[in-house]
Amino acid sequence: MAHLYSPYTLKGLELKNRVVMAPMCQYSVDAEDGIPTDWHFVHYVSRAVGGTGLIIIEMTDVEPDGRISNRDLGLWSNEHIPAFKRIITEAHKYGSKVGIQIAHAGRKAEDAEVPVAPSAIPVTPKWKTPRALSTIETEAMVTKFQDAARRAVEAGVDTIEIHGAHGYLIHQFHSPLCNKRDDKYGQDYAAFGVEVIRAMKEVMPADMPLIIRVSAVEYMDGGYDIDHMIEVCKKYKDAGVDLFHISSGGEGPAGVRKPANTPGYQVEFARLIKQAIDAPVIAVGLLDLPKLAEETLVDDEIELVAIGRGMLRDPYWTLHAIQATSDQGVPPRQYLRG
Repeated sequence: MAHLYSPYTLKGLELKNRVVMAPMCQYSVDAEDGIPTDWHFVHYVSRAVGGTGLIIIEMTDVEPDGRISNRDLGLWSNEHIPAFKRIITEAHKYGSKVGIQIAHAGRKAEDAEVPVAPSAIPVTPKWKTPRALSTIETEAMVTKFQDAARRAVEAGVDTIEIHGAHGYLIHQFHSPLCNKRDDKYGQDYAAFGVEVIRAMKEVMPADMPLIIRVSAVEYMDGGYDIDHMIEVCKKYKDAGVDLFHISSGGEGPAGVRKPANTPGYQVEFARLIKQAIDAPVIAVGLLDLPKLAEETLVDDEIELVAIGRGMLRDPYWTLHAIQATSDQGVPPRQYLRG
């Protein structure tokens, strides 16, 4: 049996295979209300039909100005719950489990009149200069993350992922490039993320695992290296994170060090963090070739692989990958003739 096809269990989350659909923004909200549309319904359910073990719904924000753009999803009110629940309920019918990535874009909120951030530092001089959150506002932001998690649970998710990567708000707090504060959130780069983790765990079922996505390294000149992120991840694990989704960069334009952007280029980061903190990980980063995804699970002893662009090209990527690496892949009965 191919490892791609093997089941995986973490706490109360039981996955039928090791394939994760990485969260990818669709920029397809028809109005500015952040509520999923029929596009999102078809998009996610089709990947469930295609055999994906875990589908992580795209970056979903805790307040309107926390979105990258006004065409992104949100979970800042109870009015959002039914549309998410409809997607999750249908995806469950095909054996997929569903998570949701909860986030705030921080200084990368492009359509916010005045973005907020740990410090008043723009991404580049061409970006809007954000307003630094006060200590009280930062504490209130923790509650917004908690409220979004509560709504996600009510919508029926099987797991929740916190977005702490790619230059968004939580990443900004744990980045010395972006966080120049002198309060408790500047004295400890993990402090904001730890508070968010603990607050979200309070409203999640005890057997529901919590995932966090982090950038292992930064690519801007002067950015942190993996040793910094390992220390942050240790604190996140102690706070209650069960599974680490390892990406890289996103904080701003690359300097001397640049992402490799070759197949599997981020797997080494996942392996190093896994070994350093003794926690399960999701590897991601151009793992679209089925053989490479399989080898990542086996050779690097990675628990799960996340597929992004490959699933945009092929809703049935998981089924096709399992068929390519074993004889186990069986399509829905309606498609057997194909």
